[in-house]
Amino acid sequence: MRSDFKACLHRRGIASFKAAPSLVPKELGQANHDLQAARRSCDVGEYKWATIQAYYAMFHAARSLLYAKGYREKSHYCLSVALLELYVDTGKLPLSLVKDFDQAMLLRESADYKGDFSEAGACEAIGNAEQFIAVTRQLLGHRTN
Repeated sequence: MRSDFKACLHRRGIASFKAAPSLVPKELGQANHDLQAARRSCDVGEYKWATIQAYYAMFHAARSLLYAKGYREKSHYCLSVALLELYVDTGKLPLSLVKDFDQAMLLRESADYKGDFSEAGACEAIGNAEQFIAVTRQLLGHRTN
């Protein structure tokens, strides 16, 4: 077990949650909703919001993966760590997708807290979100909408 995953469990950044699996469809729906919102924002030149919405699309997809394993997160960082432990280390998810998630998190933080965003960053985040959601749906056996 990864030491950072153990630390997240210990400090309750990740916790067992019995009802989690029942929430997977809701999270996937929210991921799709946020992705559509990101596309609309990008189409009208709202690159800050597109970046933020694309990250949250990935966040909800990542959360659905965590829920499928019976956990919930209380930290965005610990969510990323859990993806590594539960999906990458077991060969179910490519490391590149978690790196894309982490990159989207950084883009969102820059856009949200520093006002630093761009069309290129928004397009990158949206493209990565599309792929992340598609792989998540396939992994969880949910068809795309």
